[in-house]
Amino acid sequence: MPMVGSRDSTASPSSAATPEGGSASVGTPAGRDSVDAPKGRVSPERYRTFVAIAAVSLAGIILTGAAVRLTGSGLGCEDWPTCSENRVVPELGLHAWIEFGNRLLSGVVGIAVGAAVLTAYRRSPVRRDLIRWAWGLVAGVVAQILLGGLTVIYDLHPLFVSGHYLLSIVLMWNVIVLYGKATTDDEPIARVDAPTLRLSRVTVAWSVVVLMVGTLVTGTGPHSGDPEVDRLAFDIGTIVRIHGATAWVCVALVVALGLSLRRSGAPDLVRLASVSLAALVGQGAIGYLQYALGVPALLVEVHVAGSVVVFAAVLWTHLSLFRPAPHGAAGIIPTATT
Repeated sequence: MPMVGSRDSTASPSSAATPEGGSASVGTPAGRDSVDAPKGRVSPERYRTFVAIAAVSLAGIILTGAAVRLTGSGLGCEDWPTCSENRVVPELGLHAWIEFGNRLLSGVVGIAVGAAVLTAYRRSPVRRDLIRWAWGLVAGVVAQILLGGLTVIYDLHPLFVSGHYLLSIVLMWNVIVLYGKATTDDEPIARVDAPTLRLSRVTVAWSVVVLMVGTLVTGTGPHSGDPEVDRLAFDIGTIVRIHGATAWVCVALVVALGLSLRRSGAPDLVRLASVSLAALVGQGAIGYLQYALGVPALLVEVHVAGSVVVFAAVLWTHLSLFRPAPHGAAGIIPTATT
């Protein structure tokens, strides 16, 4: 994952520098939320709520998109941006309205993301890094809309479908990092040693590899979104085994990370690593079960949801390896590595 740039912030007129560094509302210790933001402004706590809503909407659209594919409704609207050549709204029909309904839900995501951007400007204190990350969500949503259109135009080609999902994961990364950054106005400092940080970065990166290989399984197997769609030419048994092997490597990395965190004496971080491990094991169990049962659509939907949970858990564990630090403390890292 790339390194986030240095944070810069602009305090609102009602904010003041504190002895501990950073800026906070007058009368409020650094790094803590004010109870009441200045009139017309948004408190840090309220802003996190807006970001959380955006995160839920972005996760939700992944699940509804999977439902479109699993119900065979991917070409329920065979055109884009209209549903059909001469109709914006489809005629009555199950598949058409499932696909069109998912398009309408994209508008809900747009509203949630737009609110995260607007409130970033109204947050007290204002921080430019949060504004930039919020605009990253807008860029991602626009890219998703365009990629979704290409996916329909190219008749649900598996690589376009895979790209559509992976771009959603990039958006989840963006919104989770944004939420983490919005949690405090103090600069972060690493809570663990350098080898543990490197191991954590590798674990996050490898979790993305697992997801990428998983999309190849999806593109090779059933549930293409439409009966006439071409599939990838991989042998399904072989690609499933490769996907399983990458998942087991991820399990080993999380176990190693948990042991390293235990040695660091940070029980809260060990608990987070344990949550990541439990999510991975549960996801693996669902994967083996769905394969044994012939890939039923309901289990596939659960597996898609599990992929989001696993990625979020691993990423949040990594972000939690950093803590707010007082100004001038030794070893300050300007911003978290994500």
